Amino acid sequence: MAASPPVADTSTENDKAAAATLRRLYVFSGGFLTEERVRRILTLAGYDITLGKPGEGDLVGVWGQSPTSPRGGKVADWTGANLLRVEDAFLRSVLPGRMGEPPIGLSLDRSGVHFDPSTRSDLEKILAEDPLDDAAVLSRAKDGIERMRRLHLSKYSGFDPALPAPDPGYVMVIDQTKGDASIKASRADSNSFKEMLFLAQEENPGARIIIKTHPESRNGLREGYFSGMKNEGRIEICDAPISPWALLEGAVAVYTVSSQLGFEAILAGHKPVVLGQPFYMGWGLTDDRQPLDRRQRNLTRAQLFAAAMILYPVWYDPYRDRLCSFEYALDTMEALARAWRDDHKGWTAVGMSRWKRPHLRAMFGGAKGISFRKSPPQDGTPLMAWAGRMDEAARAAGAARVEDGFLRSRGLGARLIPPMSLVLDRQGIYYDPTAPSDLEDLINASDGLSAAERSRAEKLIARLTRHRISKYNTGAEAIPQGLPAGRRILVVGQVEDDASVRLGAGEVCTNAALLAKARAANPAAVIFYKPHPDVVAGLRKGEVSDPLSHADAVLDDVSAADAIDLAHDVWTITSTLGFEALLRGKRVTCLGQPFYAGWGLTDDRARPIPRRRARPDIVALAHAALIAYPRYFDPVTGMACPVEVALERLESGEIPAMPLRTRIASEIQDLMAMLGLRR
Repeated sequence: MAASPPVADTSTENDKAAAATLRRLYVFSGGFLTEERVRRILTLAGYDITLGKPGEGDLVGVWGQSPTSPRGGKVADWTGANLLRVEDAFLRSVLPGRMGEPPIGLSLDRSGVHFDPSTRSDLEKILAEDPLDDAAVLSRAKDGIERMRRLHLSKYSGFDPALPAPDPGYVMVIDQTKGDASIKASRADSNSFKEMLFLAQEENPGARIIIKTHPESRNGLREGYFSGMKNEGRIEICDAPISPWALLEGAVAVYTVSSQLGFEAILAGHKPVVLGQPFYMGWGLTDDRQPLDRRQRNLTRAQLFAAAMILYPVWYDPYRDRLCSFEYALDTMEALARAWRDDHKGWTAVGMSRWKRPHLRAMFGGAKGISFRKSPPQDGTPLMAWAGRMDEAARAAGAARVEDGFLRSRGLGARLIPPMSLVLDRQGIYYDPTAPSDLEDLINASDGLSAAERSRAEKLIARLTRHRISKYNTGAEAIPQGLPAGRRILVVGQVEDDASVRLGAGEVCTNAALLAKARAANPAAVIFYKPHPDVVAGLRKGEVSDPLSHADAVLDDVSAADAIDLAHDVWTITSTLGFEALLRGKRVTCLGQPFYAGWGLTDDRARPIPRRRARPDIVALAHAALIAYPRYFDPVTGMACPVEVALERLESGEIPAMPLRTRIASEIQDLMAMLGLRR
């Protein structure tokens, strides 16, 4: 089995060294020169794009079978150069390329084009000749299929998984755009689509027929073969942005000419009827009405997926500017699709602090923008409000709640340091145990995680602990010397007027009371007290007048990771540092009701919460809290990103400097605190 594309080193020195070994690729289409992402992927894949006459050993690059490809073909015939046919990979982008979205991957084929059966493409050779028996790659393929299904990812993923599919029991007929090169290559035409619709009705008497339109037809970019048709009899046109996976789940049969949705139908468990000759027909997984005699091998779905998605394409990592594996590309598409699905209707943010607005605009305004108002408008735009400052008008209008995520920044929010992660909760908010939240739902459903999802969370936990990453990543580099030995308990101070304390605390609701309670329960233990950084900075309420009356030492400038490592046990009211302690294998006692309490992982001294039914392990809890719940923003590329990218920025410190006016505002805020004008 062929190896996956290597991950390219992107250092300047290596780029320069590699430039000497790049193979010249002569192009005769402007797109190769103007489309920056395509050009970069080709360069990383080992090609030097240039103009002129090819020489011995050079290649001519053409885009599939586009209108400009014959020009390059003629040059190749004239000079004897070989062709490199470039096409989008089968997981491309959120929106179609005609809407300006760059691809996340390419297929680079020296033998033909995957959709043209007149020649044996590199993909067909893999499918026909590669053993496709590597257990590790087939396991990756099975995980990839399952993950694409769960995340509702397709070639174009700009649809809303929340939109309901039609009632199940229908036959799905897939439309395509007129003039698509794969249709002509399959020796099909408009009559093929008429025949397909006839067969769907003839072979499924009495069944409803759902015609699925192409995304480019829905967006008015190109005409489809069924464009202009109306609902009639048992035929229904489906042009709503419904997830293809939801449509495939409700279908009893699928018909296509050569659409990639036929490939996804196979992945969803169907045996689609295929009238053309796309790459996925002829391998025993389709009902072929135009067989291709040379394709006689029977493959499994995992083998087909491994060839088409893991072995054949070249995938690109836009955050690190390098080639990457399919799994990294899937992480990217998950982050980008989630952001678009949250934001494509636009947002109105009410009651937001001015300093937060640029960061909210960057994180939530990419698809359609975000407007800021003092009170909710009546225009139907989705609403958001900062969870801790939401007023009754925003609550009554159904505003989603926004709050910092659990991997936030290098520096404090109270110092106006912008966040790299935010949560957007449509039910409640994670720190409010008095009402359900999206995070609670994710944790309650965490027993359904796949092996790949658990593996991702395990790797994330290991990386967090290895690199000592916490929510704010503040504190001294050195641990104080001479700390007492013995059974050590870390007592975590909080901001006492913080919403998580006001809503989640019980009888113990102050730092002084927490310290006293911990000492009373552990009279012989060594107790370290770590006050909250905002309290130490004089920015928030929660100072303890005499912490050493109960504690043996105060760790006021020790990082959260170091403080946790010093202790055997952690006591807290509701601090997220308790969650970080769980990630590091510590015993945690909760006197309040934080989001991580009540699941069987902590020693809970507060009332149980009946809604918290699941009994997750720490891996499942971490997946919910760090992967599934927050949104992450990459300050380097300005894009939504996977958690791993945010973590890498925190590890390396590769974060753009705080804007000057924000730094000035932070200094003014510190001065006001020193003068007693703000607590």
